[in-house]
Amino acid sequence: MRELDKSFAEVATIIETSRENAYRKVNEELIFMYWKIGKFLSEQSQNAGYGDGYISSLADYIHKRFPGISGFNRRGLYRMKQFYETYSGNEKVSPLVTQLSWTNHLIIMSGSKSDEEREFYMTLAQ
Repeated sequence: MRELDKSFAEVATIIETSRENAYRKVNEELIFMYWKIGKFLSEQSQNAGYGDGYISSLADYIHKRFPGISGFNRRGLYRMKQFYETYSGNEKVSPLVTQLSWTNHLIIMSGSKSDEEREFYMTLAQ
């Protein structure tokens, strides 16, 4: 019976490891998506026709195109833009960006005043 328990535990470990890996991959893809949207919005802000109305219109478009999706309202889109602009030039932080959840990024961005402080908290949160 002990041998059976041991083999069952091994299968359970495989399941747990695969679930954790899947979560990390999904999180990584979400963070890349937020990064790309933030980059797009940052680049659009360089255009003369860009303004508050642009972000609001985009948020409305997204909600019509993807009913039920959350996090893509005006505030969420501004956060994605801020996320990109905050980390885009920082080579030390770039490898850490996909290792944290979006919630952790929002907390760190809102609570940190410098690149060094953000880097410290990102490393700590890993």
